[in-house]
Amino acid sequence: MTIESDPSYPAHWEADVVLRDGGTARIRPITTEDAGRLVSFYEQVSDESKYYRFFAPYPRLSDRDVHRFTHHDYVDRVGLAATIGGEFIGTVRYDRIGPDGRPASGPADEAEVAFLVQDAHQGRGVASTLLEHIGAVARERGIRRFAAEVLPANSKMIKVFTDAGYQQKRSFEDGSVHLTLDLEPTAESLAVQRAREQRAEAHSVQRLLAPGSVAVVGVSRSGAGVGAAALRNLRDSGFHGHLYAVNEAVTRDLLDGVRAYPAIGAIGAPVDLAVIAVPADRVPEAVAACGEHGVQGLVVLSAGYGESGPAGLARQRELVRQVRSYGMRLIGPNAYGVINAAPEVELNASLTPAPMPTRGRIGLFTQSGAIGIALLSALLRRGEGLSSFVSAGNRADVSGNDILQYWYDDEATDVALLYLETLGNPRKFTRLARRTAAVKPVVVAKGGRHSPAGHVVPDTRLPEATVSALLRQAGVIRVDTVTELVDVGLLLAAQPLPAGPRIAILGNSESLGILTYDACLTQGLRPLPPRDLTTAASPADFRAALTEALRSEDCDAVVVTAIPWVSEEAPADDLAGALRDAVAECPGKPVAVVHVELSELVEALSAVRGPRPAPSRTTEPAPAPTPAQLYTAAGDSIPSYPAAERAVKAVAEAVRYGQWRRATADDDGRVPEYEDIDEAGAAAQLAGLLADVDTESVLTLTEGGARELLARYGIRVLPTLPAPSADAAVRAADVLGYPVALKTTAPHLRHRADLGGVRLDLANEAELRRSYEELADALGKPAELQPVVQAMVPRGVDTVVRSVIDPAAGAVLSFGLAGVASELLGDTAHRLVPATDRDAAGLIRSIRTAPLLFGWRGSDPVDTPALEELLLRLSRLVDDHPEVIGVSLEPVVVAAEGVRVLSAAVRVAHPPARDDLGPRTLPSY
Repeated sequence: MTIESDPSYPAHWEADVVLRDGGTARIRPITTEDAGRLVSFYEQVSDESKYYRFFAPYPRLSDRDVHRFTHHDYVDRVGLAATIGGEFIGTVRYDRIGPDGRPASGPADEAEVAFLVQDAHQGRGVASTLLEHIGAVARERGIRRFAAEVLPANSKMIKVFTDAGYQQKRSFEDGSVHLTLDLEPTAESLAVQRAREQRAEAHSVQRLLAPGSVAVVGVSRSGAGVGAAALRNLRDSGFHGHLYAVNEAVTRDLLDGVRAYPAIGAIGAPVDLAVIAVPADRVPEAVAACGEHGVQGLVVLSAGYGESGPAGLARQRELVRQVRSYGMRLIGPNAYGVINAAPEVELNASLTPAPMPTRGRIGLFTQSGAIGIALLSALLRRGEGLSSFVSAGNRADVSGNDILQYWYDDEATDVALLYLETLGNPRKFTRLARRTAAVKPVVVAKGGRHSPAGHVVPDTRLPEATVSALLRQAGVIRVDTVTELVDVGLLLAAQPLPAGPRIAILGNSESLGILTYDACLTQGLRPLPPRDLTTAASPADFRAALTEALRSEDCDAVVVTAIPWVSEEAPADDLAGALRDAVAECPGKPVAVVHVELSELVEALSAVRGPRPAPSRTTEPAPAPTPAQLYTAAGDSIPSYPAAERAVKAVAEAVRYGQWRRATADDDGRVPEYEDIDEAGAAAQLAGLLADVDTESVLTLTEGGARELLARYGIRVLPTLPAPSADAAVRAADVLGYPVALKTTAPHLRHRADLGGVRLDLANEAELRRSYEELADALGKPAELQPVVQAMVPRGVDTVVRSVIDPAAGAVLSFGLAGVASELLGDTAHRLVPATDRDAAGLIRSIRTAPLLFGWRGSDPVDTPALEELLLRLSRLVDDHPEVIGVSLEPVVVAAEGVRVLSAAVRVAHPPARDDLGPRTLPSY
């Protein structure tokens, strides 16, 4: 509840959160207008819970209590409430205390904290979520420790504190447990927070994909329209739960054979999921009815929201607020729907007509309904099934991040395919993708790479190739088209990962084999010479050759090429069986097939996940299955492709992903800790700098401000002294000591040594004065040049270190050598933030000019460990403080011993409403 008339109200503390059971709640500061809600909440709390809170029977709150618990200064006294439907379900408050335990103000850095959760909502993770948020508030207000008194019998609350992951002390005093929590985030507290986030968000998606009952709101009596189509698809898919139709004008018990009701409230049973297909202006009424009935989640098919312009976007924001106020989650609006092919569910709450996709190992997420249709059709044509499918439309609430959380530990999903137009929260996406990719492939096709004017998808600030490389560092397999998305997904779902890049090629066409060989080289693979079986090769010849290749220790994967036979003696089924037999006999290596005009082979190679055949009624013993039958029964297939380039591209992506998996499994690197980092001081400095800056503006720090901020993270920038005149330059040199450098700092000359704006190694006053005069004669008046004097540093390699926040990739760390040649060639490498020690070492070695750092042509190698430390310290600064949106250190001179930063520019702004730091929150609207 934002009280706009109260300027002290901290609206940025408001947040929507997902609770442990997948439902949502809103956390917000308690205000003076909450007296009635507080009293109502307290009346619904059990006597036992009241006793645990106040250590004595406390049946009701006095007027003084109500005043105390609703009046806060939001600095020394803060109260937060978790709400659903506007009503309190839990509260937490802290009061700052001094060393004597009495109320205090800053600089006292300890506070007493206490919780109360309504009994009906205990066990949902309300208290642990409130602890995360009140802890973040306390740190913002300069509080570093929480103290709590808990009765020994209140084991639930003790567990909330002890499980939080903070450093803590516990003692037993005067019949109660005294707990002290250090609020500084630790690796353990962050791990606890993210594990809870994963479980909660995965559960919220699971409730949408595996409901026990579904109601379709907006089913026409004529059988036409979106609602009627959704109802038919649900009915015809064989959904195992209860199904209801809702139409306010219904006059009969059944619509399309489904029980029908005039309103969702008239259904005398729980409804887990509602599919809404009414015009946009009637959606709020339908949402309210669903919320009042206790529906857990919504799929809104209705259009007319963010995709339709500013008015629609405002309508969409209000929809999200309304949905979350009831503790529900939302897929859509403008969604295509969801599918869960699990045999115990068989949910098709989408516009995809029956038959629904068969059960498979691929999970599919799209933002676009049209792309969703194309992908579903492509998978169906290739004989591949799905584990689950979500087409989220405008993605106002449930996003690709939520689905990744669900797929992470979903045993039914082996491969995650996503078509995304934006990454939403790129920091969180890359974190989740990296974690998920460590256990199963994540393949992404990203649209909106070149956004036309007025398009809703924001464009990236980095080159597209750079964004792809950054996503690959997170383990994401980035592809360019939806065709490649399917091609790669099929191979990864059906075949094991290759152990390396060595590719065997065999087939009955020498030309097709050579094309495949060339494609392998183009993809950076190491193909073996193609083996030509000749056009006379029989299925038995293919089987023998494939078996031999799979048994060989000289290859890691096999590509089989096949063209039609002239005769009919070798039908496609026989070839498919031969290939299956070979793969079943020698498993462990991936196989892909390239075919030319052999559509029957595609069908024969696909393992169709249909229903199992009924058991035989005969008393005769069944014949022993062949290896090929066993292979098919296991649900695997051999992917086939109509072009060599497509097959090899899929294999190459699998090779690169396998290499990434092995590398991260051996050493994923670590983000080092540095004892001299002053994180709290940097936070205070940034808060002061941004206090008078509006939320849409960017502030470029002064030279002194940038130097001070960087110094807090152990990055020392050499000072410069202004030299508005020759005499001033001499005085500056006397302070710094000779030899010195004289440099211009005018924007058009900055970092342009090639234009003559820098004079180095000036050993005395005479040289300095002469250089000053030469600069003025050649380039302009001192007032225009803005010259400065700086002490000389040891010779070394000039480099550039930068960090930037990119809308498509998040926080990015960049490195390259200084100079126009590197800029012209684009010889800059990038890593995602936070960078590990492994990332930093790889970053400086991945540019083409890296040999200059390691003693090229007899030169002395430079201090690369010191350079790596500089990169890691900058990464920490940007990761710890999302206010820092841009840093440029140029030049950074890397000498034989140490690094020297000669110049720094820092840009800051208010952080976005959502980032991947701090307590768990849902995207805000």
